[in-house]
Amino acid sequence: MNTESNFASLGLAEPLLRAISEAGYTTPTPIQAQAIPQVLAGGDLLAAAQTGTGKTAGFTLPVLHLLSQTHVHPHPNGRPRCLILTPTRELAAQVEESVKTYGKHLPLTSMVMFGGVNINPQISALKKRVDILVATPGRLLDHVNQRTLDLSGVEILILDEADRMLDMGFIRDIRKVLALLPKKRQNLLFSATFSDEIRELANGLLHKPGCVEVAARNTTAERVEQAAYMIGQKQKRELLAWLIKERQWFQALVFTRTKHGANKLAEYLTKHGIESSAIHGNKSQAARTRALAQFKDGSLPVLVATDIAARGLDIDQLPQVVNFELPNVPEDYVHRIGRTGRAGAAGHAISLVDREELKLLTAIERLMHRKVDRATAEGFVPSATAEQSHDEDQRREPMQRRGGGGGRNNNEQRRSSAPAGRSDRPGGRGPANGGQPGSRGPQRARPEADGNRARPAPRQAGEVDGNRAAPSRPEPNGNHAGNRGRSEVNGNRAPQPSDRRNTAPRAALFSARTGNGNR
Repeated sequence: MNTESNFASLGLAEPLLRAISEAGYTTPTPIQAQAIPQVLAGGDLLAAAQTGTGKTAGFTLPVLHLLSQTHVHPHPNGRPRCLILTPTRELAAQVEESVKTYGKHLPLTSMVMFGGVNINPQISALKKRVDILVATPGRLLDHVNQRTLDLSGVEILILDEADRMLDMGFIRDIRKVLALLPKKRQNLLFSATFSDEIRELANGLLHKPGCVEVAARNTTAERVEQAAYMIGQKQKRELLAWLIKERQWFQALVFTRTKHGANKLAEYLTKHGIESSAIHGNKSQAARTRALAQFKDGSLPVLVATDIAARGLDIDQLPQVVNFELPNVPEDYVHRIGRTGRAGAAGHAISLVDREELKLLTAIERLMHRKVDRATAEGFVPSATAEQSHDEDQRREPMQRRGGGGGRNNNEQRRSSAPAGRSDRPGGRGPANGGQPGSRGPQRARPEADGNRARPAPRQAGEVDGNRAAPSRPEPNGNHAGNRGRSEVNGNRAPQPSDRRNTAPRAALFSARTGNGNR
């Protein structure tokens, strides 16, 4: 059977069948074959499938079909008919790219919006017709607050990677968005994994949903070969460098647990002749996009990432995934190794496991209902100075956080260890950061960390390797100096005769006070 008859049997329009054929696809995947008819029927849907099995096409194809069948003329500007929410910027960009690929023969328009970039081009795009909007929650709410976006016309809502979107860390944003949408709409939740708790929460948001689950819950791709190397934490980076050179890995995605660890590991590998770059929430969007593009085209052999990169990234024929550190949440292991072995291709995933991580490995094996093979690196001998060198390199230096600091955006480090019922959300403004409902005036767009709004930065800083650096200032005796140097007398700043604001006005200010002088 040819491509057209396969997909045509699902009831898709001819322009979509043509785009599918041009993209080189021949047969619907199981998730597509089961989900597309249910979406076309107009009901709510909860769908789960292994990573890399075509979830994105499972909702973009039927949504494009539905919108094209009820094409509205004229359509108000800045009023999308379909809203697709994703947890990360990279996934948002990837989903919108799929929308364009499959909808190129249809008279429908789409756009993507996320933080970390200038908001003005997005505002300009919203002044035109937008049928399908792909967004991260933080920047979406920024546009709502600025009244540049109207969500009253949304007919279809899609939550991609729904387990994270409906996790307690995002539920406040989701509820805010839901309150802005029409009550009568179609809701679709797609993800690779669903815990029982997430299913219960999702069922509360869906109305009599259909359910599609094409593989056992939280299973990994069958064609991914998995192995674990038992190695001390301080010898891990030497073993990784040895494996890359010995096995001649030309494209490897390496996962660390923290942003700091990702930076340090990338620096170590580069120092030892292996070109590497790190990608995480503290990197600027430009640096993240650049590193990912170089990794995809093969010019960058090693990409070191936190779990921000584990969601939705589609890298053709990625041969190798490495867990430099095991994730605290077993389900994240499924997403990590799901970057390889996609669409039926063979893939390899190895984990470097310290004794402290054995409990994490056991939890992962219990989730997958299978044992991860233990492997040994024949011929690898750690150096005598491995531990000392590791300790010296791992000395932390203060790191400028995006969005002005405060630690509220540290998603990758906190998401796995925080209790599921926490009331604060990443980048949020709940009572935990002193926010008072209704006390804020009009605001400008905020920066985002992983698609979530962060605290506003007081001033723009430069970048060093994609990380924002603090502005350089002269410092006398370790204290910040003013913009202009001042002379000192016995360690005290001397008055400046030319600056009249420091004399008479100050005296007048204090002499004008009333009362007994107590605050």
